[in-house]
Amino acid sequence: MKKIFILTITCLIVSMPLSILAQTKKEILPGAYQSEKYIPLLINKRVGVFTNHTAIVNKKHLIDTLLAQGIHIQKIFTPEHGLRGTADAGEETKDGNDPKTGIKIVSLYGKKYGPDMADLADIDILVFDIQDVGTRFYTYISSLQYFMEAAKEYNKPLIIFDRPNPNGHYVDGPVLDKAFSSFVGKNTIPIVYGMTIGEYATMLNGEQWLKNNTNSNWSLTIILCKNYDHRSMYTFDIAPSPNLPDMQSIYWYPSTCLVEGTILSEGRGTEHAFAYIGHPLNTYKEFSFTPISRVGATQPKLKDQLCYGWDLTKRKAPLNRIDIELFLDIYKAYPQKDSFFIHTTGNTPRDYFFNKLAGNSILMGQIQSGLSAAAIRASWQQDLTNFKIIRKKYLLYKDFE
Repeated sequence: MKKIFILTITCLIVSMPLSILAQTKKEILPGAYQSEKYIPLLINKRVGVFTNHTAIVNKKHLIDTLLAQGIHIQKIFTPEHGLRGTADAGEETKDGNDPKTGIKIVSLYGKKYGPDMADLADIDILVFDIQDVGTRFYTYISSLQYFMEAAKEYNKPLIIFDRPNPNGHYVDGPVLDKAFSSFVGKNTIPIVYGMTIGEYATMLNGEQWLKNNTNSNWSLTIILCKNYDHRSMYTFDIAPSPNLPDMQSIYWYPSTCLVEGTILSEGRGTEHAFAYIGHPLNTYKEFSFTPISRVGATQPKLKDQLCYGWDLTKRKAPLNRIDIELFLDIYKAYPQKDSFFIHTTGNTPRDYFFNKLAGNSILMGQIQSGLSAAAIRASWQQDLTNFKIIRKKYLLYKDFE
């Protein structure tokens, strides 16, 4: 029998009258704030923590919070961008020791994506706490999957401290075709899937998307957020990765990350990555910027070149849909269409990074053929409807619809 524990007051909330729920909004608190629920599970255990700089509890990092309460942290595991969140996108991060605490750090972005038997041999229980942004191509959910697979394979109980999803109030975009599965999209979910890390973890386990999914005695516990649901507009003031510096970039990211698969700059190397879009050859010239070497983007695309294009900080970000209309405008403004979508040395559909981000090769073809935004969006709807049915089974908070 699967052991999945949800530590919360969800059952009470489900049965509570809407009039009571509509009362004064209370502060949203991530799972890590509820130490009374998880400290008893960690006492006298050798704990492995998968985390980064976003795991803040009352302005204090989770590692310091746990140590202050007498928890023995055996190892720290880290995702893309490292423990401090400063490494470049795609940059391999290395093992080491935390300078502040001396605790061993095991990188799970580079030589390997999941812990091995040796990494977990001296650990009794695992904790996962990272702030996500709710898009399929944001790699923290791929890291979560590898971490869960190792935990289940080696029978290490896992506790996930859930955090709200800032893009958790809608579902949109093409659903991934497994032929295009990669680290920027592993499973058949849309670009914006409307789930927290905790909810997504229950889906990974429940839909049997984890490899070697045979350990029926494995324990997965979710520490839920307080006062959160999928109608909440949750904001935070810490950059979840170097190139998502603020909430505006986080809201634009589901739409503009697709630019990473093109010859244009997506704004890395500027103060507003994913909100500055452009290229030296663009015919749309209402704004200009120059990508430079910065922390987290030491070698940005089109480095030191004057680019013309869009300043999306001047626009209101779409809060309930992917702005495919914007992407069509971006495509139209670049004159050399044959070189717009970049690819590796090969020329198969999987060689185009855009297709891995989109989750299929259909969207590229639709854009190249001049299909309208309405027609493109219509082509997503049946898959989105099917996904929402599956998604509903794993929601731990009241939905937006």
